[in-house]
Amino acid sequence: MSSTPSPQVPPSSSAPGTVRPGGRTARTRAAVRDAVLAGLVEYGYPGLTVEYVAEQSGVHKTTLYRRWGGVEGLVADALDLAGEDTWTPPDTGTLRGDLRALAQQVVDTFGDPAAGAAPAAFIAAAFQSERAAEALRAFYAERFARCAPLVERAAARGEVPAGTDPGSLARAVSAPLFFRLFITREPLDDTVAGQAADAALAAARAGVFASPA
Repeated sequence: MSSTPSPQVPPSSSAPGTVRPGGRTARTRAAVRDAVLAGLVEYGYPGLTVEYVAEQSGVHKTTLYRRWGGVEGLVADALDLAGEDTWTPPDTGTLRGDLRALAQQVVDTFGDPAAGAAPAAFIAAAFQSERAAEALRAFYAERFARCAPLVERAAARGEVPAGTDPGSLARAVSAPLFFRLFITREPLDDTVAGQAADAALAAARAGVFASPA
């Protein structure tokens, strides 16, 4: 599953960092997002400042405070914006192929230092900021929801029971990989990815992730 940190537009009364400007302000938001990403990668959440984002983005810090409220709002919106993409789950023709492709995406992302730096920084920020944690949970909840067609296709082919939960299945694929990445700090490779996918597949076939009748 793509791990790059998925951004919606609440009313103007929403908390700073939740309003998604559009139109002519979209470029400003993108520039701010890029500056936040660069700061997180270089300094981590504790070292990220509004002043740094202002300098890197060219957006005055007064505007940043007014629109995003501070560092927490900036990080939350950057994570949200990162998910405004066209990612869809794999469609290889079999559930095993789809799950292996999802696992491989994690390996490919974090196996590339340049590609993995930003998502790793976001995950680290979520341990230090509740706003970032909320944004990260929302990002992955939306990602899991996008996996629904993958499960629906598999159920239609008779590969898993009807009512299999897409989020539970997607978590089962990625959890062993993230454990190795962020807990035991073990390397990832194609073999590990395949093992994670096959274990999740076996559980799904056994009905572990199916809703109770």
